[in-house]
This record gives sequence, C-alpha cells and structure tokens, in this order.
Amino acid sequence: MKKTLGILGGMGPLATSKLFDKILLLTDASSDQEHLDIIIYNKSTIPDRTKFIKGIGENPTHQLIYASKQLELAGADYLVMPCNTAHFFYNEIIKHINIPFISMIEETVNYITKEYPKENQIGILTTEGTIITKIYDKAFENSNIRLIKPSYEDQTVVSKLIYDIKKGHGDLNIKKFIEIIKKMKDQGVMLFILGCTELSIAYEMFNIKVSCVDPLEVIAAKSIEYAGKKVKYEFLKT
Repeated sequence: MKKTLGILGGMGPLATSKLFDKILLLTDASSDQEHLDIIIYNKSTIPDRTKFIKGIGENPTHQLIYASKQLELAGADYLVMPCNTAHFFYNEIIKHINIPFISMIEETVNYITKEYPKENQIGILTTEGTIITKIYDKAFENSNIRLIKPSYEDQTVVSKLIYDIKKGHGDLNIKKFIEIIKKMKDQGVMLFILGCTELSIAYEMFNIKVSCVDPLEVIAAKSIEYAGKKVKYEFLKT
C-alpha cells in the first residue's frame, strides 16, 4: 500500500515549498503516478521557535502537536518537518501521534557520518535557537565530530540573514555571510551544515561555493526512501 507523507510546514513557508520541490526533483519517477502522495500543512501561525527558546516569545509546542495530529487525521502515514530549530520540540510531539516522525537532525547526522567518515570538524550555520539548545551537538555526541560555530557577533549576521529571507527582503547581506564562511574555513572547517532551511534557500539563490550538507535535501531523500521509492542520489552531493 502506498504511504502518504505529511509535511509539517510553515516554518517558514518558503522552506516548506522548497522541501516539496526537492522531493519532486529527487524522486526517480517517470510519471505523475510514481511520485509521492503528500499532505502539506503550511501552518505559518506556529509561534517563532527561537524567540521562545530565548525566553521572549510564545510556546509553539501546542500548535506543533496540533498540526502533527491534524496531518495524521488527514491520512498521513509518516511525518517530516522542514525546520531545524523546531526539532527541539520533537520528543514532545511524538508523544501525541501514532505515526512515525522522521527526524531531520538525526538523518543529517547519519548522512554525514556515512558519507563523510574522515571529517572530524564541521561548521554549523543555523539559528540562535538551534545554537542555544545544542540539538546538533547532542546528535553528534557519539561521534568524533566537533562542531564549529560562528562567533557571537557573526551569529547575529547569520540570524539577520535568516529573518530577512523569512521577511522576503530582496536586499540580502550575503557578502558578510560569505565572509563568516571564510573565517570558519580558516579555522579548518571544510564541510558545513546548512542548519536552517532559510540558509538552504540562500545557498541556492546566491550559488555559494562551499562544501555543505543540506538537511532539507537529506530529509527529502529519506522521505522518498521511506515511501519505498528510489532517489536520484546524484543530486544530493553539493
């Protein structure tokens, strides 16, 4: 029986759309019928995850659980969530649903340890919320990988870029972002995690030349595999 994927989206809407696009492009399909059945809940009213983590915003947990349950009721057989920071609430969400919820964080770590076994120092570019909660640090605990993060000042630049993309600003300060990447490369970083889905968008938009792992692509591929479909793996390596 064909499995239906549920996407818990809206965090942000553009990233949700990008995940849908990636699933379509990565699926080895020769007709409409060979693609995945997908239900998307673009629940953009979910409160800002980073603001809550920083103690200055509403708790999004209730709405994350509600949206997950609605996707299950709508017929989803398994879920994914294209927001790195929202995975801080993952363990609470899965208590309230009866279908598998594939973790983008865990799958990204699995992908890196398998595909880049010689890398022991990786740069993480993400939101303040993800930095504060250390969700990637915890996921890498049983590996020999050390995560390198931007300085406090540089993190403010990364955060501003993320929120400018969310706001739809056309004048993005990509030059400073690239300078931060260069600084981290000077520290010995050869591989980066695009640990925020808005950064995945910036990476493609500006054709940034750096070796990276995009969790959005990782979870797109895993979503396809879980449904029993084949993935065009040649598109995964960046």
